[in-house]
Amino acid sequence: MVGGLLAISTVAGAAVTKHGAGVALKAAPVKVAALLAKPEGYEGKTVVVEGMVRAACTRKGCWMELAPSAEKGTAGCRVTFKDYGFFVPTDAAGAKARVEGVVGVKTIAAAEVAHLEGEGAVFGKKGKDGSAQEVRIVATGVELER
Repeated sequence: MVGGLLAISTVAGAAVTKHGAGVALKAAPVKVAALLAKPEGYEGKTVVVEGMVRAACTRKGCWMELAPSAEKGTAGCRVTFKDYGFFVPTDAAGAKARVEGVVGVKTIAAAEVAHLEGEGAVFGKKGKDGSAQEVRIVATGVELER
C-alpha cells in the first residue's frame, strides 16, 4: 500500500494542499518557463519550481504536467513522485503549484513522443526524427493552491 501525507492550509483565502514532504527547500523558486528555457543548468539539482498544473493523471494522480499556464499547447515538464510514494488529486489541473524535486533531462524516442502527445503533452524541442527533449522532475513534495 502506498501512503502519502496530505495537509491543508489557507493562504490569503486560497486553499493550499501539501502532498508528500511538502516544499521544505528555502531557496528562491524557479519559474517553470526559466527551467524549460535552460533545463541543462538545473539537471541533477534539487530545486523548487513554480507553475500551473496543466494536466494530471486522472486515474491515480501519479503524475502531473507543470507549465507556465494551464492552457493547452504550451510546453511543460512532467512531474512524477519519488518512489511512487504519494499522489496529487486527480482533478489537480488548473491549480498553481510549487514542486520540490530533482530535475532530469532526457531525449525520448519518436514513438514515445507520439504516445505522450496523444495524451496531450507538448514538447518545445523536437528533433527532425520526431524525438524530443523531455524535462522531468522527480518530486519529493508538492504544494497546490486553488
